[in-house]
Amino acid sequence: MIRRAGHWPLLLCLAALLGGCGSSGVATGEATNGVVGSGLQGLVLRPQKPEPPLALRNYTGAQVNLRAFRGQAVLVTFVYTHCPDVCPLIVSNLAAAQRQLGPRAHEVHIVAVTVDPKNDTSTAVRKFLAERGAAGRMDYLIGSRRELLPVWNTWGVAVNVNKYEDTEAHSALLFGITPAGKIAVVYSSNFTPAQIVHDVPLLERS
Repeated sequence: MIRRAGHWPLLLCLAALLGGCGSSGVATGEATNGVVGSGLQGLVLRPQKPEPPLALRNYTGAQVNLRAFRGQAVLVTFVYTHCPDVCPLIVSNLAAAQRQLGPRAHEVHIVAVTVDPKNDTSTAVRKFLAERGAAGRMDYLIGSRRELLPVWNTWGVAVNVNKYEDTEAHSALLFGITPAGKIAVVYSSNFTPAQIVHDVPLLERS
């Protein structure tokens, strides 16, 4: 069943444009490159949108509230550990970008949210992050479907569960958030570490 958020039509349109994990759509370079002249290397939102609420526990059991990161740039994405293609690439590229940022890595906080509450256990997430060089580099938030459904809805993330194959198709986007808590840019799943390294200082100053 696909869940959609009524008050995030813009982000749903972006999801349709950019494709998603497990979907037949492919994120296009045209969408990513269309705003290179503006500075930020993704799809720039004008006006910027307030970040929706996001408060869950991470895979270590610690409570995480997005509001706690005000004053810092934040990157938010939605993934799952059993993903066969896009999600591992997203997480690997985020970890690579953080390593490439070096001393500036503290300027950005990375948050991943599961779209597969059934299988994304603490153990599964720990293994998934370790295998992609991302352990200790991001908060990976988990929870029950009841806890996660309002988050998916308010963030405009469509999740389609294939019960027969135990797979998920979902909007595979990366949200770039300013220190003031505004979504300034949205990246397709084929973003590169270089784009994130380039954009973090711009987000941090926004």
